[in-house]
Amino acid sequence: MPPIALTNATYIDRACSSMRTGTILVSDKPKGGIEFVGQTPGGADVIDCAGRIVTPSFAIAHHHIYSALARGMPAPPRPPENFLEILQLIWWRLDKALDIDMVRACAQAVAIDALRSGVTFIIDHHASPNCAEGSLHAIAEVLDGAGLGHLLCYELSDRDGPDRRDAGLRETGAYLESHQGLVGLHASFTVSTALLTAAVEMAREFGTGLHIHVAEDEIDQEFCQDNHNCRVVERLHAAGVLEPTETVLAHCIHLDDDERAIIADSAAWVSQQSESNQNNAVGALDAGAFPDRTMIGTDGMHSDALGAARAAFLMAQREEGGMSPRAAYDRLRAVHEYLASNGFEGDAGNNLVILDYNPPTPITAENWPAHLMYGVSRAHVESVIAGGRLALDRGRCTLIDEESALANCREQAARLWEKL
Repeated sequence: MPPIALTNATYIDRACSSMRTGTILVSDKPKGGIEFVGQTPGGADVIDCAGRIVTPSFAIAHHHIYSALARGMPAPPRPPENFLEILQLIWWRLDKALDIDMVRACAQAVAIDALRSGVTFIIDHHASPNCAEGSLHAIAEVLDGAGLGHLLCYELSDRDGPDRRDAGLRETGAYLESHQGLVGLHASFTVSTALLTAAVEMAREFGTGLHIHVAEDEIDQEFCQDNHNCRVVERLHAAGVLEPTETVLAHCIHLDDDERAIIADSAAWVSQQSESNQNNAVGALDAGAFPDRTMIGTDGMHSDALGAARAAFLMAQREEGGMSPRAAYDRLRAVHEYLASNGFEGDAGNNLVILDYNPPTPITAENWPAHLMYGVSRAHVESVIAGGRLALDRGRCTLIDEESALANCREQAARLWEKL
């Protein structure tokens, strides 16, 4: 495959420290980057980026790919009255209805949505209790085929009994034998002491971290205090969950100051999902104790990292005492530091998004974060380069058959909805 040359490209680097126009040669190596060249190399695939902005692509710190076929699904048997009923009547019904063909379709839907949003890397938290075996492998195969980097885990839980718990453990171990990934846990209130211990031991065995929902709702704290005589973060800290630098703690809403201090003193990272939190009416994250290790996720609502960052930015004006566009941008980009600092592959410098964004005001490297918070949206994503390959060309996926994939998604969605 010939290298890609971006001519007339106005490039803003990830740190927003520079803005430069010229010809960019994009490496097609797995850990490749970019370089400005004086002239277009012979044989290169040329993309004219005149009037466009080129910048590093985006990544999602916490996703639920398994929910991709939920859009428009039948209503639950009755309206949920609290967070636990949202899980019981909607999401736990849906995840148990999934089979491997549906799981694969979910990954297809997310791959297309992610690329159209300028996203080239996804950290995912998967659940399919009745088809755990092979589920992570199926998702990885689809994302690989679309050109997306990924860091997957299976949502371990005791909520569906020992057989399904053990199937999840087997799938996690089998997957980590041959892939980078994390050890997933649902939330403290559905995780027994035995499972928590087993998950931490598995993470140590494979030299990775854990990915767990933390205090998304008060029920997590109430259950922990009633059954373990401590708060959630205290329990996880004592079990060793917060030790690995790879650990991701999703949500972290209902914490006290002591728990926030424990996280701040740990190696763990936090993922924020403001839109999902609003949708479930569970509250909002206060990341003041650990702002440098807070990342942006979507929680299965969609695959638009930039949109999720904007939601966090707007929420922070009320919940965190305000946030500058630059601080919101740094939170959007924190996931790249998480991936790089832990040696995860798939998010190198040759992952780029080309934006057809022509504002009525000047763009500089310094004010680029404000443009992203107030102007740029997924509608401006024209093309995406993933791992040095053109994965989205003027709004169309190039590495997968988009029409066939979407037709399959609709077919599998109809099957899923019938089961629901």
